[in-house]
Parts: sequence; C-alpha cells; structure tokens
Amino acid sequence: MEDPIQLKEEGNKYFQANDYERAAQSYTQAMKLNKDKALQAVLYRNRAACFLKKEEYAKAASDASRAIDINSSDIKALYRRSQALEKLGKLDQAFKDAQKCATIEPRNKNFQETLRRLGANIQEKLRIQFSTDLRVQKMFEILLDENSDKEKREKAANNLIILGREEAGAERIFQNNGVSLLLQLIETKDPELVLAAVRTLSEMSTGHKARATAILHYLGIDNICMWMSVDNEEISLAVCSLLQAITDCLLGQGKEKHHGKEEAVVLDTKKDLRMITMRLLDMLVSKKVSGQGRDRALNLLNKNIPRKDVKDHDNSRTIFVIDNGLKKILKVVGQIPELPDCLPLTENTQLSASVLLNKLYDDLRCDPERDNYRVICEEYIKSKVDPQDMDKTLHAIQMVSGVLQGPFDLGNKLLGMKGVMEMMVALCGSEREIDQLVAVEALIHASTKLSRATFIISNGVALLKEIYKKTKNEKIKIRALVGLCKLGSAGGTDYGLRQFAEGSTEKLAKQCRKWLCNASIDVRTRRWAVEGMSYLTLDADVKDDFVEDEPALQAMLELAKTSDKTILYSVASVLVNCTNSYDTKELVPELVQLAKFSKQHVPEEHPKDKKDFVVKRVKRLLKAGVVSALACMVKADSAILTDQSKELIARVFLALCEDPKDRGTIVAEGGGKALIPLALEGTEVGKIKASHALAKIAAISNPDMAFPGERVYEVVRPLVSLLNTERDGLQNYEALLGLTNFSGRSDKLRMKIVKEKALPDIENYMFENHDQLRQAATECMCNLVVNKEVQERFVADGNDRLKLVVLLCGEDDEKVQVAAAGALAMLTAAQKKLCSKMTEVTTQWLEILQRLCLHDNMEVQHRGLVIAFNLINADKDLAKKLVETELLEILTYIGKQEDPKKQHIINVAHDCLTRCMDYGLIKPLSQA
Repeated sequence: MEDPIQLKEEGNKYFQANDYERAAQSYTQAMKLNKDKALQAVLYRNRAACFLKKEEYAKAASDASRAIDINSSDIKALYRRSQALEKLGKLDQAFKDAQKCATIEPRNKNFQETLRRLGANIQEKLRIQFSTDLRVQKMFEILLDENSDKEKREKAANNLIILGREEAGAERIFQNNGVSLLLQLIETKDPELVLAAVRTLSEMSTGHKARATAILHYLGIDNICMWMSVDNEEISLAVCSLLQAITDCLLGQGKEKHHGKEEAVVLDTKKDLRMITMRLLDMLVSKKVSGQGRDRALNLLNKNIPRKDVKDHDNSRTIFVIDNGLKKILKVVGQIPELPDCLPLTENTQLSASVLLNKLYDDLRCDPERDNYRVICEEYIKSKVDPQDMDKTLHAIQMVSGVLQGPFDLGNKLLGMKGVMEMMVALCGSEREIDQLVAVEALIHASTKLSRATFIISNGVALLKEIYKKTKNEKIKIRALVGLCKLGSAGGTDYGLRQFAEGSTEKLAKQCRKWLCNASIDVRTRRWAVEGMSYLTLDADVKDDFVEDEPALQAMLELAKTSDKTILYSVASVLVNCTNSYDTKELVPELVQLAKFSKQHVPEEHPKDKKDFVVKRVKRLLKAGVVSALACMVKADSAILTDQSKELIARVFLALCEDPKDRGTIVAEGGGKALIPLALEGTEVGKIKASHALAKIAAISNPDMAFPGERVYEVVRPLVSLLNTERDGLQNYEALLGLTNFSGRSDKLRMKIVKEKALPDIENYMFENHDQLRQAATECMCNLVVNKEVQERFVADGNDRLKLVVLLCGEDDEKVQVAAAGALAMLTAAQKKLCSKMTEVTTQWLEILQRLCLHDNMEVQHRGLVIAFNLINADKDLAKKLVETELLEILTYIGKQEDPKKQHIINVAHDCLTRCMDYGLIKPLSQA
C-alpha cells in the first residue's frame, strides 16, 4: 500500500479497534510517503493520540508540537499536547494550551473543565512547593547553625534524606540552591553532617539523568573521589553509593522514577563516564587514598566496566580500562603489605583487583584483544624483574600470583615466561623471610591444575618441606603447609589418586585445624589455614574429622563473618566438600569393567563419602550454626563475592535443605532470605541450585513465616524458573509443590504466578506421564483457578484447558481426581459460561461426572456433587438435560442415605434435587 490517505484510513481503523501499536505504525508509514503539509499535520496529531493511549507522553507531546508547527490553530493537536504535558507534570505549559483551545471554542465544556482542573492543580502544586521550600530552608538553617541542638540536627538530616527520596522534594532541594548548601555541609567535615549530605545527594541523583549530571559537574569528580578516599567506612561507602547512582543514570540503568521528562536535556554521557573511569583508575595507585577508598574504586570498576550481558557486543569500556589502567591494576596486585613502600590496603583490596583482572579478561571478545592484554602484562613483569634489585623482582612474582587468582589461563602463560618459575624456586631458597613468603604464596597459586601441580610436585614439594621444617616464622610455615595441602589434594575426591603417603593428608589437616583455633595468630594467616582445609577436605577422612572438631569448625564459621571477605571462597569450598555437594560423574559398571580390563585408572569412592556419613556431617554443620555464617557471607557487598562463590554457597544450602526436618531451622537462621539473591544472580548452575533449595523450603513451609512481607513475591520467579524440561523431575516436582503452597495463600500471590507466565508450564505438567508431576501440577491449578484472570483464560475460546481438567477428573489416580474435581467445582461455581462449555468439550463429560458422584473417596464424591449442583444451578435447560440421565437416580440414591459421616455429601445431593424441583423438572415424592 503506497497511498498515504489509505494508510491513514487503515490507521484510523486500527485506532478504533484499540490496536494503538499498529495504528501508530500505519501513520508513521503514511508520513514517509506523504508530501501534503495539511495531511502531515493530521498524521502527527493522530499518532500523538496513539502515544497518549500507550502512555508514551513525551512522544505524544513531540508529535502534537509538530502538528501545531504546521497549523498553529489545530485544536485537536493543542488539546492532545495539553493532555501529554499534564501527564509529564508540566502543568503551566498544559494550562497555556488548554487556554488556547478554550479561546478557539469558548463553549466547549470539556475545555472549560480542563482549565478549571489544571488551575486547581497548579495552585496546589505551588502551595506544596512553597511549604516544601520553607521546610528545605528550615532544615538547612538548623544543619548549618553550629549552635543547633544535636538532636535537632540529626532529625533535620534524616528529614532531608527522606525528602531527597521523593521526586518533588528532590526537585525543590535542587531548585533552591540545595546542592551548594549540601556541599557546605560536606565541607564542615562533621562525619554525621557529611553522611547526611552525601546520602541526600545520592537520593537526588537516583533515576534522574539531568539532575545526576548536574550534581556530578557541580561537585566535581575530583572532590567525589577525594571524599571516597577518606579512612571512614560509612562515609566512603555513602560516597560510593552516590557515584554508583550517578553512573547508573549515565549508563541508562537503574530505576527511572519518571518518563520522558528530560529527553533533550542531557548531552552525550560517554565523556562523563570516561572521566569517572579515569579518576577511579588514578585512585588505585594514589598513596593519598585509604585502603577503604581503594576497595570502593575497585568495586565500582568491577560493577560498571565489564558487560552485564554477553549479547551486548560493545565492550569498549573494558578496552578503555585495559589501555589506560591495566598497569595500575597490576600495580595493586603486585603490592607486598610487609614492605615499607606499600600502598594503603585492606585485607580485601588485592583479591578485588584480581577479580577485576579476571572480569576484564573474560569480557574480551577475540584473540587479538586477549593478546594485547597478555603483552601488557608481560611487559610489566619484564620491567619489574631485576636481578640486582630483589624487592623489584618480588613485586613481579607477587603480580604473577595476583594474576593466577584472576584469569588463571593468562597466569599460566606468565609462569611460562623465561626465568619466572626459576625466580620463584630461587626465592624459596632465599634467606630473607619476605622472599620465602611471596614465593610460597606464588607456588600455591601456581599449582591449581593437575598438570601444573605434577610439575611442581617434582620441583616444589622438596622446597616446601624444607621451608616448613627450617622456618620459625609461623606465617611462612602455614603457607608452606597450604602448598603441601594443595599438592596433596591434586587427585581430587578420587581415593585411588592420593599424591602423598597414607596418613600424610590427615597430619597436614591436623596442623591446619590447630592454627585455625589459635586466636593469637593474625586473621590473614589463619585464612591460609582455611585455604589448606579447602584442599584437604576433598579427602573423606579429613572432612569427617573436621566436622567432629567443634572448636576448629566454629573458628572457621566465625572467620566467615569477619570483614575479611577474601576467605569467602575457601570457606564455601570447605563446606561444599563436607556436604559432598560437588558434581560427581556417575560410573557405568560396564565401563568400569572395561577400564580395569585395559588397565586404566578408575576413580574410587571413599567409604566415608557414602550417604549416611554425608547426612551425619550435614547435621553437625547445622548444629554448629552454618546457616547464619552462610547468610552473613551472602550479604557481602563486594566484588570478591563472585558468581563462583555464590554457586558454592547455593550448593551448600541445597545439601542442607535435603532433610525436610531441617528446613525450619534453616528458615529461622535466615537461610530463606539469603537464598533469594543467590537464585536471582550468579552462574546458571548456582541459580538453579538456589532455586531448588527455595522450592524445598516453599513446598513444606508456611510462606508467611519463611518469607515474611514482600519477600514472598521475590521467591515466585526462582520457582517458575524450575518449570522447565531441562530441569530434572525432582526440581519440577518440588517447584510445583512450592507454587501450590503459595497459590493457596492469597490472590496477590496467584496474580504474581500468572504474571511470571507460569500457567502454560503448569498446564504442560498436567499432561505428564509421571503420576507425581501430573498430580502436583493439577493441585497447583486447583488453587490457581480461584483467580479471576485464570478463570477468564478457561472461558476464552480456542483452548482445551477445560477439556483437560474434565478428562483429568476421569483419571484412575485418586489424588489427581481430587485436585481436578476441585478445580472443576470452583470453575463451574465462578463462571456460569463454563457450565455449558463443560458439556461441549468432550463426549465423556457425563460419564466422568457420574463416576465422580459415585466415587468411594468421599472428597472426590463431594466435589463431583458440587459440580453437578453448579451445572443444575446455572441453567434450566442444562438441568433438564441432566435430569433426563441416570444422574437423577444417583442424586436420589445419595439423598436417601443416612450416614452422619457423609452428611455434607447428602446435603449437596438434596440441594441438587431441590433446585430441580424449583425448576419444576421433578415433583416431591408425596405428589409423585
């Protein structure tokens, strides 16, 4: 269709049919082909009407303005622009347009009413603005007055933060020179005032791009980074949140509080984003920055630089950071805290930097990009290796150690550089303790892969044993021990692939447990003891002894709750090993025989890895309070809590939830709350494991107790994600049980399940051959049909939903019959249309109904009679059809029974017969 007039007519038809999307498309097409100015104005104003209906008010205002540009007295365009501007909160401009409409058509009551309404709204807005302005002014007066009462100042500070949260309040603070006054508060250097000011700025920046950009430029990125660098955790964290809110706006992420209000205000944001990135990279290597500040900068880079979605092809931010800041990140990982020239660090800084290195490397899209990354690392190492300057060389080895904790493949390539491995071995033999410390750590990180570890076993074990025996420094001793632990566990869980002699692993573990319990040793060194246990607990004897050793177990769980987040992965690994929640390959007996025949190695299971031993260990861990430690680990707002760590924690939770008796304890100690973020973010495997653990809890717990308040709605999506043919039957089944439990609680929850598009999946499982799955899905549907929207889907034409439920009522499985009959009883009670529809969906309907009414199970029989009553009550013709069948005899037979246990069933049969008498279809017995 090439004619613009025809396209306009087509658009009008779509508009009248309420299909605004296609109407707008037709008008857009017509605009491209049209040459006539008058018609163009009509097309613009018509498309503006479509945008109004679609609630895209900024686009509606823009189109109406274009129509007015062509014809300034176009009354429809003026009125539509007025409506759009009103919705956008621009009441003054909306009032002017409505005024013009009323001038052109003074007798139009609609225009007069709009003018009255807008006038009243403008007055109200001015009144609120005036009172808000006074409140803002008063708050700043109290805060900036040094003689103000402390309590008054605190109250004013809190009120200011709350006001900044509301759109109107934030705008008034902004318009009344608030940013300048907030800057004055920050300059007082009073921690409480600084905190209040920063938090208010953060609220004002959230979801408003123009305001966020203005705040960034007014405060200046240098000032923001300087405040973030202070050695005060609360202030540093608050400034970090402010910068994150600004970054979210510039990246177009986060929650937009309103729509279309500032389309053309903000210029290209790339320049601002690059400026922020450069300053954060500068913070990494500045000696003026505190350890806290460095951590915040690393967390912001970790959060905002790598792509969130692999489908997004633009990794320019990562390339920019590699080109401009990779060497700065390498400098951080190469720091040695024991040397005097070290930058201020926290216990988490270097691991955060390693995580960033890993994320940047993973975000690269092709080999040339990865080669460039590797070359920068190699050049940096070469610049540091100097045989004449041992301290410089130490930094190079420490840097390799840091890369090995990040992108391991790259670290392996760096180990292969000429002289690196030799340098590590030489440092092990050095007389200086610091050399030995760094070299041993590097050896530990280098021996991660079996092949690499085999090479180190031949070279490094002797060295590590020598250091372990000779050194009197506990820090070096413990690290040497961890190196031996790691090398000793290179065979994994395979009982037949032990690297060391029988009993050696248990001896190493005993020493690790001893150090773990020694509170006089610093946390960083005790962390290495946990690291050692994470390797050694692959051995079943070791893990069994460890969970029996209550002081050592408690010491590890307490360490997991400290501010040192570098321990998270090690603790999670130990717990995964103790609960046997790692993946194991199933051994096919035939293949085992074949392998033995061909003299190949066959993995062996340790006797203590059998189920009853695992169950005992899980019970011990629960008794020791492992759930509260895991909940504490999940709360870590740090890049160190990687997706891999989250997956390990999810695996442990799933193992803990195995026994239904333990699930109440897990909920009581915060496990339910901790599982929600794990089910929504992380690796695919981690999300599935956490969702499955949630399903286990949701299946048998009271949702109000397990997930109080709004939290219960967050659990629905993880449960629905398990209704997938790629998941196993147990996951499907327990998710359906959880959803059944939820759908019986409230209509709001039923609505949430429908919104998450769970209905088609639940219906699919109602067709399943598996009895338990079919039963669980039918029970879930039985609860869901109470919801109006679900009922309407059954009423709609062109679907077999009702037919499926009717046929399920005829199944042999009693539990499926109970659920299906319940669903049918509720549907026919709520929707009279479904009563007549039921008789049309299948020819077997009457036979099925009669079988239900004569069923031995009283619950099924009662539901069958309720369905019969609903059909009789719905329509006289339908009742007549039923009376003419054997159903009348069945109802009469049941009605005559005298069994107190069946009284509720007899009452329904009486109701059916009474209704038939009311219709005049049957006569009372005396008259007959």
